[in-house]
Amino acid sequence: MASITLDKLNKTYGALTVVHDIDLTIADKEFIILVGPSGCGKSTTLRMIAGLEEVSSGDLVIGDTIVNDVPSKDRDIAMVFQNYALYPHMTVYKNMAFGLELRRADRDEIDRKVRDAAEVLDITHLLNRKPKALSGGQRQRVALGRAMVRSPEVFLLDEPLSNLDAKLRAVMRAEITKLHRKLDATFVYVTHDQIEAMTMADRIVVMNDGRIQQVAPPQELYDNPANLFVAGFIGAPRMNFFDAEIRQSGDEYVAIVDGVSLRLPDRFPRERLAGYVGKAVTLGLRPEAFFEAPLPDHDRDMMVEMGGTVELSEPMGAEVHLTVSTPSTEIIVRLPPKAAIRTGDQVSLFVDVSMTHLFDTETGRSLMVAEA
Repeated sequence: MASITLDKLNKTYGALTVVHDIDLTIADKEFIILVGPSGCGKSTTLRMIAGLEEVSSGDLVIGDTIVNDVPSKDRDIAMVFQNYALYPHMTVYKNMAFGLELRRADRDEIDRKVRDAAEVLDITHLLNRKPKALSGGQRQRVALGRAMVRSPEVFLLDEPLSNLDAKLRAVMRAEITKLHRKLDATFVYVTHDQIEAMTMADRIVVMNDGRIQQVAPPQELYDNPANLFVAGFIGAPRMNFFDAEIRQSGDEYVAIVDGVSLRLPDRFPRERLAGYVGKAVTLGLRPEAFFEAPLPDHDRDMMVEMGGTVELSEPMGAEVHLTVSTPSTEIIVRLPPKAAIRTGDQVSLFVDVSMTHLFDTETGRSLMVAEA
């Protein structure tokens, strides 16, 4: 079993705490990704799992064993770094074999494992080259191969694609996902790139300021962010936020934004909304909640008109992103590429309010999340 449990895990440097009471269980053979802005504690958490950083307090369990004091080499893990960390004077073959040679593995076993890994990664033809003769993507495959030959139960990957160009990152995302399925191992992956997180992970751990904000499958994070931070971090372009006030209108609840009344969908708990009547909240709408005209297959009662001025139009090929200035804020809108809207235009957009998110402005917590 290669499950991993972090129980009240903390990391401190003197008076500074950089990881706060992390509670997380990673299932055997799961692909889990830690994501968040620079300095949020994700790499430090990964390095504690690897044994490269000491645990200040709490327990770190791999399988059934508490490994707080177990050396990194004895944890049955392999780590792939951002900078690949290949030995420049060694061939690809020797780089991949080096760890097994240090363990005094049988020569035939080393050769078999290196060649098997090279075949899986399609780098057999590179085994006699040195790292300086390789492209970035080829070096990344070698780094993965060096980890594979050890046959670990846990792979730890620290921003392994950050040094690659955009096209190669997309290719390597797919390769690493396929590799996870082939190896049947537990993958713990760190990135600041939410596209990597959304496309690769079984579950995503969103971190900020050394704390876990939410743990969920990618689509769940996108559809039901637990708080303002997750809502603003997950999604490109970002979610739009408005200052709003909750009011009751007969049997219904509405949010007032820039003088416009938005009917709130039934998915919001009525008892929660009742407690916010007359109070300020933060309302969130993703860029795809806006349309040039009401759509025929949408509930017309849930479409509300909102006006503004186009400050910027960004054609993206498959879509166009508009930055629109409203009376209280700027919003980003995603429309089809043939939208006949240009910078400087006055626009009336229709909002699908069934896609509304609501957050407690003071705590940041989603109104869909039960009170702690």
